[in-house]
Amino acid sequence: MRRPGRGSLSVRTKLLAMVLSPILIALPIIVGLLGYWGNVYYDRLLVYKIAADLVVANQYLDRVLTTIGANAGAFADSARLADVRGDAAATSRLLAESRSRLGFDFIFLLDARGRVVASSHAGDGGADHAFWPVVAAAVGGTPRTGIDIYSPDQLETIDPELAKRAVVAVVPTRNAAPDSKREERRGMVIHAAAPVRDRGGAVVGAIEAGMLLNGNLDFVDRINDIVYRAGSLPLGSRGTATLFLDDVRIATNVRLFENRRALGTRVSLAVRDHVLGQGKTWLDKAFVVSDWYVSGYEPLYDTFERRVGMLYVGYLETPFRHAKLVALGIMAAVFALLSVAATVFFLRWARTIFDPLERMNRTMSAVEGGDAAARVGETGSRDEIGALARHLDQLLDALHAQSDALRALNAELDRKVVERTAALESARKRLAMSEKLAAIGQLTAGVAHEINNPIAVMQGNLDLMRAELGPALAPVAEEVRLLDEQISRVRVIVGKLLQFARPGEYAGYIEDVDPSALLGDCLVLVRHMLARGAVEVRQDFHATRTARIARTELQQVFINLLVNAIHAMPDGGTLTLATADTDDGVVVTVGDTGVGIREEDLGRIFDPFFTTRKREGTGLGLAISYAILERYGATIDVASEPGRGATFTVRLLAEPRLAEAAAT
Repeated sequence: MRRPGRGSLSVRTKLLAMVLSPILIALPIIVGLLGYWGNVYYDRLLVYKIAADLVVANQYLDRVLTTIGANAGAFADSARLADVRGDAAATSRLLAESRSRLGFDFIFLLDARGRVVASSHAGDGGADHAFWPVVAAAVGGTPRTGIDIYSPDQLETIDPELAKRAVVAVVPTRNAAPDSKREERRGMVIHAAAPVRDRGGAVVGAIEAGMLLNGNLDFVDRINDIVYRAGSLPLGSRGTATLFLDDVRIATNVRLFENRRALGTRVSLAVRDHVLGQGKTWLDKAFVVSDWYVSGYEPLYDTFERRVGMLYVGYLETPFRHAKLVALGIMAAVFALLSVAATVFFLRWARTIFDPLERMNRTMSAVEGGDAAARVGETGSRDEIGALARHLDQLLDALHAQSDALRALNAELDRKVVERTAALESARKRLAMSEKLAAIGQLTAGVAHEINNPIAVMQGNLDLMRAELGPALAPVAEEVRLLDEQISRVRVIVGKLLQFARPGEYAGYIEDVDPSALLGDCLVLVRHMLARGAVEVRQDFHATRTARIARTELQQVFINLLVNAIHAMPDGGTLTLATADTDDGVVVTVGDTGVGIREEDLGRIFDPFFTTRKREGTGLGLAISYAILERYGATIDVASEPGRGATFTVRLLAEPRLAEAAAT
């Protein structure tokens, strides 16, 4: 090998220089990892924030519950209540007066058994409220506050106006669980009860009070103001807060459009199943009415420890997402500029290696594609690659010369093999058929001689009986007729045997025959069979050429194929006949949709005496057809699939190659 010239770099040096190129792989991986980690931590930060926001909202709700409970307790211990407790009318006036001042929607004074003694409203007098856990605790001496769900009837009993305030029209909401409910009429109430004691400290009753949360916009706005103070959310995002009764928004500052609040809209099915179905807290992105929010949902439990609703806080995620995409876009742009600059630099440096290698690669591809004259040529390189290119051209020159010689030898050998194989196969087939014909000919000649003599005697005696007996033959005339038919049938069978054994003796006059016209004539001859079998015929005759053959013999072949096809369709079917021109004659196909031929029978279908119709056929029809066509150099093939019918293909020659001529 020629050594590199002075001043040129070796292949090793160039390859070492190319080691720097992995930066084009490392940089995308690094940027991808940074983007992935940044996205992960971005999502985590959003979740951490919403978790903190949900804690603040929950603390405010607890504070409201505590305040309402404290107000109820203070009122229960008040001197004013003690002064009027014995006077039901005065007590009711005090309860009605104190309701709004203390921030309640209703107040009840209950006796020691939890029955209503006085009310801030006219209704519910004497009712038993001891079934409420908060009331049961209060009459037991322990103040308690919680959330309870009031039915429409319970609200109506307290105050019809309160029942009306509780009604929220349910709005069909995208991604929500399927539900036919049109209105939410139940009420979510902050429910408080505190014991009322006498001067000796004994529990003599209880104060029960409640605040309806349905439509309580001041409540959710206050939560929103506490959690999301002005300026606490950057990038133009906005915070929202919501109270849910089951999955329906009963108090919210989420907007549907303009200034209309999304009251009556429902939470998405995924959040509903997670929070209400499984009792878990949702801290993730969620679709809220019409946009994506970073959302926190927490289940709310009533005093019976049932999940009855949710507390939600969240903020619009779109501004944060846009900011993230801008940051990622800037990072990707910087990476792209660095990658382009590095790629241009390294490609220009590596061109001295790539150009010769690419030329060698193109040369080898051209040679593989059949261009034996392709060569690398002068590369201008004086290193190991240049030397390799020159040696490759020399090797291709030597291979080209050897390939030409091998191709010529191989072509000659292939031609001889093909010719010899075809000749052997043809000879094998002719020899096998000749042996069959010879054996059958000997057998047939003897059988025909031995059968014809007694048949002739039988026929003569029958004729003599008719002549001698005359009218006296009438009682057995039918039997004699049957004997005539059977004798005639035996003669036909003997005739077919002789025709198969000595086809040359039955050959007709050779003429130019139109296969399409002849096939149409044959259809007329089997018309009675077609009608009886309910067989539909489809003709597709396109042949314009003629075939030189004996018309009667070709007619015999066609009729035999038609009869076989009709017999194969005892329950009806479709008989397809087609003709087409070929380079040396005409091809005729006869197809049926009958029972088909088993695969193991296909190789024997043209054998003498082989038949699939054991009770009717003699097994000579196709064998005779095969012998007739072979005598003129024509062929017949069959293709079949059991249950889907069979197709016979006859290839006729415009100029026959007679078997006698071929033999000479």
